[in-house]
Amino acid sequence: MTEQSGSTGRIRATGTRRRKPSRRRRATVIAAWSLAGLVVVGGGGLGYAYFQLDGNLKAVDINNALGKNRPQNVDNGSEDILVLGSDSRSGANQQYGADQGGARSDTAMVVHVNKGHKSASVVSIPRDTLVARPGCRSDESGADVAGEQRAMFNTAYEVGGPACAVKTVESMSGIRMDHYVEVDFTGFKKLIDKLGGVEITTKKAINDPKSHLSLEPGTHTLDGEESLGLVRTRHSVGDGSDLGRIQLQQAFIKALMVQAKSVGVLNGTKLYGLADTATKAITTDSDLGSVKKLAGFANGLKGLGAQNVHMVTLPVEYDPADPNRVIPQEKAGQQVWTALGHDLPIPASATEKSAGDKGDAGDIVG
Repeated sequence: MTEQSGSTGRIRATGTRRRKPSRRRRATVIAAWSLAGLVVVGGGGLGYAYFQLDGNLKAVDINNALGKNRPQNVDNGSEDILVLGSDSRSGANQQYGADQGGARSDTAMVVHVNKGHKSASVVSIPRDTLVARPGCRSDESGADVAGEQRAMFNTAYEVGGPACAVKTVESMSGIRMDHYVEVDFTGFKKLIDKLGGVEITTKKAINDPKSHLSLEPGTHTLDGEESLGLVRTRHSVGDGSDLGRIQLQQAFIKALMVQAKSVGVLNGTKLYGLADTATKAITTDSDLGSVKKLAGFANGLKGLGAQNVHMVTLPVEYDPADPNRVIPQEKAGQQVWTALGHDLPIPASATEKSAGDKGDAGDIVG
């Protein structure tokens, strides 16, 4: 695959994309924590609306698509979920750019919930990480797609859809993904608005003309559009790279989780509206493909609070051949995946020499 370097920033999605980069594509993953927030705190309150809401959900049969050639399914009570935000321009998303096909997963997180469901580790995978992408089968055409060395991570979704993205993560980590959740940015925006906004405190001013966001230091309640602006902000925080933006997103996710906990005190009508919006916003694996299954899964996460979620970026370094790409730090990355595979906390030593998790971007939002 031919790759082209851009002219601004440190790390960007470039390459053979057939459309301009998304203005809000990086935001979409945040709505997945509405699954672990809005749906979780709704819990049993969703029960009265199972049948009405089931029709909203879209599901993908990942198990059938990948077959048996996968990492061992370790049944120890922990769960691993691949959370993706795609940059599709179909439907309502057309307002953020023309729909020219070839959507990619521009945000990816592996969420590991420990066996007691009291804590979680989240590993963000930079979209421009160069990986050995395995051979996949396109979920649209059914055609086989050859594997590729030094392929950008986010091309896996483009060439093979959700199943290929899962297969690529499993190949990288050696860990079987128990579930898959995908969110689009239009759904994210609506979720934030339905929630009544998210309260954040900025410790420094943010003024990014590209994301159309200007915030003075202080406490703000951001609506959906402003939240999208915040999580796509790059040029006014940290070193201006996507690695810094990941830190900002992670800080916002925790603020969203705190805010989402308040849903439990809402009346049935408001709760239904949130559940209706949440179920329209996500695509899941078939094991979570009904509101009853989704609520049951979410109910098991009730004890999980923002303070118990440890977020890191996959250990990476800038590619010597192309500073607009990053490559995994093999030994450090293995420390991360081994910790998750054994249901252990990620050791601090794993990210000490990584280009990620550096700078002050993650400290701007409190």
